[in-house]
Amino acid sequence: MTAASDWLAWAMAEAEAVRAAGRWRAVRDLDGAGPVGRLPDGREVVSFAGNDYLGLTQHPAVVAAAHDALDRWGAGAGSARLIVGSRPVHSALEAALADWKGTEGAVLFTTGFAANLGVLTTVAGPGTRIVSDELNHASIVDGCRLARADVAVYRHSDADHAEHLLKEADRAVVVTDTVFSMDGDVAPVADLAERCARHRALLVLDEAHAVLGPDGPVDSDATVLRVGTLSKTLGALGGFVAGPAALTDLLVNRARSFIFTTASTPADTAAALAALGVLRSAEGDVLRARLRGLVDRVAPGHPSPIVPVVLGDEGRAVAAAAALLEQGLLVPAIRPPTVPAGSSRLRVTLSAAHTDEQVDRLRAALAALPAAGG
Repeated sequence: MTAASDWLAWAMAEAEAVRAAGRWRAVRDLDGAGPVGRLPDGREVVSFAGNDYLGLTQHPAVVAAAHDALDRWGAGAGSARLIVGSRPVHSALEAALADWKGTEGAVLFTTGFAANLGVLTTVAGPGTRIVSDELNHASIVDGCRLARADVAVYRHSDADHAEHLLKEADRAVVVTDTVFSMDGDVAPVADLAERCARHRALLVLDEAHAVLGPDGPVDSDATVLRVGTLSKTLGALGGFVAGPAALTDLLVNRARSFIFTTASTPADTAAALAALGVLRSAEGDVLRARLRGLVDRVAPGHPSPIVPVVLGDEGRAVAAAAALLEQGLLVPAIRPPTVPAGSSRLRVTLSAAHTDEQVDRLRAALAALPAAGG
C-alpha cells in the first residue's frame, strides 16, 4: 500500500466515523439574492439562516459602490496592504469605522476570523492570561490557542467568575462575544469593562452579531478593542478591529493574519463603506427598527436577530429542519460539536429584508412543531 493510499484510507475511515455519529455535513448551494432563493432541485425557499441582518447585500447604493470599485481597481488588490495592496478605499473605510466606533484607529482584516486571530496573537502570549467566555466563537477559541498564552475559561456571561480568574494574573486579556452566535444572548459588557478597569486588563469585544446592541462600554476606564465583521450588519466581506491608535498601529506591524495576506478586494471594501453610510443614516434607523419589530414578532424581547429553538435531541432537530424545508422555509439544524450534546436546535435568524408574510409563515410553522409547543 502506498503512502497516498494510506492517507486516503485514513480519510475515508474518519469520514465514516462522522457519518456513523449522524453528523455528516455537506455544502448546499442556494441560488438567490436576499432571503429568497432556489435549491439545486429547483425548490424555492425562504432562508431564515443567513446573517444579512439589515438586507444590505442587496441595497442599490452598496451594489453600485462595489461595481464602481471593480471598474476602478479591478477584481483584487493584488498584494498585501503593507506591500502595494492598499487602495484609497481601504484607508477610507478604516477611518469611517473608527469614527463609527468612536475610537482613534481601525484596522481592516480579510475576515472576522482573521481579525480575532490577529488581535489575540498580538496582544497575548507567554506571560499573559486570556480569560475567555466558555461560549465564545471558534475564531476566538483558535486565537487563544495560537497565542500560546495561559487560557482560563469563565462560566458563560459570569463577570464575577471572570474577575476571579483575573485576580490570579499579572497581565490579562478578557475576550467575549457581545452577542453569542448560537443562543443570540448578550454578554454583560458593562460589568466586564468594570472588572477589566479594576484589574488593568485589556477587554476584547467581538461585536460581529451586535446589530441591535449591546454597544461598547461608555465612560469606562478599561482599555477596549472592538472586533467586528463587514459580512453581517454591513453585508459585504471582511473584518476589522477598532481601538486606541497605539494598539491598532501595533496590529498593523505584528498581526500575522494582517501582514501575510492579500488585502480585501476593492469591491468588498467599497461595498462595506457604502453600507456603513446607509447604517449611519436615517434609513439605517428605519432598517434597525424594522428588524427589531420582526424579532419581537417571533420572540418578544429577545435581544438579537438570532433566535434559537432548542429541541435537545439531534434527530428531532434534523427532522424539524426537514419539516420546515418541506414548507419552503430554510432553517438549519445545529448539532454537536457546534453546540453541546443535548442542546441541538433550530437556529432562526431574521433580517429586515424578510416580509411580514414570510415571518408569519415561519411563526406558524414553528408553532406546529411538537417540541415548539404549538
